[in-house]
Amino acid sequence: MTERERFINLFKGKPVDRLPVYFFGSWIQTKERWAKEGFEGTFERGDIGPQIDGMDKDWETGIWNCHGLVNTSPTCYEGMKIIEETDEYIIRSFESGLTVKAGKGDVWFDHVLSYPLKPTRESWEHFKTYLNSDDKSRYAESWEKKALAMSKRKHVSAAVGGSLYGSLRDWMGVEELSCLMYEDPELLKEMVSYTTDYYMALMGPVAKLARFDFIYIFEDCCGSTGPLFSPALYTEIFDSHYKRLISFYKEECAIPLILVDSDGLSDELVPLWAKSGFDIIFPIEVGKWGGSPGKLREKFGNGFGMMGGVDKHLIASGGSELREHLESLIPAVKAGKYLPIPDHRIPPSVSYEKFKEYLKMYNEVFENELL
Repeated sequence: MTERERFINLFKGKPVDRLPVYFFGSWIQTKERWAKEGFEGTFERGDIGPQIDGMDKDWETGIWNCHGLVNTSPTCYEGMKIIEETDEYIIRSFESGLTVKAGKGDVWFDHVLSYPLKPTRESWEHFKTYLNSDDKSRYAESWEKKALAMSKRKHVSAAVGGSLYGSLRDWMGVEELSCLMYEDPELLKEMVSYTTDYYMALMGPVAKLARFDFIYIFEDCCGSTGPLFSPALYTEIFDSHYKRLISFYKEECAIPLILVDSDGLSDELVPLWAKSGFDIIFPIEVGKWGGSPGKLREKFGNGFGMMGGVDKHLIASGGSELREHLESLIPAVKAGKYLPIPDHRIPPSVSYEKFKEYLKMYNEVFENELL
């Protein structure tokens, strides 16, 4: 059974010969620690990977830039100039109005000081000029040949195929987007509709040739207490366009699985995502709120797949506590359509030896739990 066959069978509720072995990357600082502790492989840039012996080929490789085949980002990140620079940070401004403060320290999350899209009709009409799906220069040279070559792979591969909330949040910011939901919902609906059409127009030709195993919809629309908008607003604003997008990928592009990604406590949206047609909910973050694949199964049944649910922080300590945690996931594995993986990036508190211990323990716990 190839890695592709195993992954698709798992989330279609069909038999597999073993559970796949994946994770969701690691912090840059984690990679630096592992390099000092004996890891001799290669590191990808950012927080993807690394590829570790004993794991299936990383599904995340190439996902965020569509494997270099097509550029779906707004064309507004030009004309950069430095506004301020110190030993601790640098502030960059772009012609679009985007201003970002980026740190120079080991642990820093970039802070957006101003966004390119404002919650107004005038700003939206201008911003749409950065979202031209007819621009052929967005496609890489010989992209058709590269996509066809990709279709013959044996490992799992995916691409970000749209973010209806996530993209607007990145372009506008959480506060402005949240207010727009109430102050001008019709404008927001238009934005969501246009964004859906934009992604379908750009991604359709690529997806049909590359035959991705799943399309990744990045949303990050939940926090530690629940969604950043109500289930009613989801139904009113996003549901019909998710259905359009999902139907397009499945029926016109023959993509077997669609995954939605949101950190945080997503329970309130899970049944709505399932009704919209999503196949996989990810990453089922444990967090302080206790996200649990088992509890989701009890509440909502087996109509959707799940990936995640392994508390990444327990990997640092290992031992009996980690084993008991993994064993608690066995019922969800037996119920089907669930793949246990760490619930987010591996933090630098996890040593290389402890992560290898986790991989060994993972196989011991789940080797006899085949579907």
